[in-house]
Amino acid sequence: MYDRRSFLIGSAGAAALALAPRMAFAKADTDRRFVFIIQRGAADGLGTIGAVGDPAFAGARGQLAEDFATGKKLDTMFALHPAMTSLAGMYDAKEALFAHAVASPYRDRSHFDGQNVLESGGTGAYQVKDGWMNRMLGVIPSGEAKAIAISATIPLAMRGAHEVTSYAPSALPQASDDLLTRVAALYQGDSQLHGLWSEAMDTRQLTGDLADVSVKNAAATGQLAARLLAPANGARIAMIETGGWDTHAGQRGRLTAQLKGLDAMLASLKTGMGPAWSDTMVLVATEFGRTVAVNGTGGTDHGTGSAAMLVGGAVKGGRVVADWPGLGQAALFEGRDLKPTLGLDQFVAGAVAGHYQVEPGKVMATLFPDTKGAAPVSGLSLA
Repeated sequence: MYDRRSFLIGSAGAAALALAPRMAFAKADTDRRFVFIIQRGAADGLGTIGAVGDPAFAGARGQLAEDFATGKKLDTMFALHPAMTSLAGMYDAKEALFAHAVASPYRDRSHFDGQNVLESGGTGAYQVKDGWMNRMLGVIPSGEAKAIAISATIPLAMRGAHEVTSYAPSALPQASDDLLTRVAALYQGDSQLHGLWSEAMDTRQLTGDLADVSVKNAAATGQLAARLLAPANGARIAMIETGGWDTHAGQRGRLTAQLKGLDAMLASLKTGMGPAWSDTMVLVATEFGRTVAVNGTGGTDHGTGSAAMLVGGAVKGGRVVADWPGLGQAALFEGRDLKPTLGLDQFVAGAVAGHYQVEPGKVMATLFPDTKGAAPVSGLSLA
């Protein structure tokens, strides 16, 4: 037997809630924005930031080194892939910083395990159950701002004790304003459903009419992220998932397309943030790198060291952070991979600590509790 509450949930209520996501807001009393863009699939750091000044680079990379003839020189050692024209401009404006020969503690080259370590902040797969971004909410200033994953579900990096939410555009037709008004009236007398409905409508107002935009479109995703982050009552922490970085074959064309998408995402995010860009830091990172040598199908296989990025108006950019190990055969990790000389956990902890002006040791111990004796990288933020 249906009562009034069951009817609302089972009919108009269910349809309307499908169009507007349930919102549960995490607390972060700060104007500083932080975005993590994960590159799922093991992005090729050497294919993104080429070590053109290394005498072994051209020979080791073969056809993959050719694109860098037109790439932007970052310094005497490194050049940026020419697909990333907007990012090159940000680098010139000192709004982009790159870290190279960087890796998490993981070394076994499995995507699932590597992503688990990257997102959990552990030193081994499945050893830590929550995510470093969720734990981050416990060390940055608390207040009334929101944390959100631009994803159909909440990724591991944002799961944990602190409440967060997710948002992705719906592929369903937009509900009419008349329907939404009627549903709001039906929920008015229900304390629980009325609160959930109000939160969902607030988020719908922030995002605007983007329900017909695919999240696979990188520029649209950057625009969506900006609409969620830029307003005074918007989110302050966000995570964006990107895929397609597993370039085992035909890497030259595929990686170029991937980098163009990432470049468009960052450009639209910067444009959409407006003045709030000056308070924004964007971290781009992947689970591990790829082999130095090209395989027989014009691609690269699972490797170790890669590159990471910090982008935004709050970044102390215009430089590459690297203790370069070299690409000569004797210098490679296990004779095949770029050797990591900088911990990704140290890089992330230093970025968060500087951005939010929190004691670095506390950030390191909270975000990466199993990493012992490693100091966060300093001087990454303008704060």
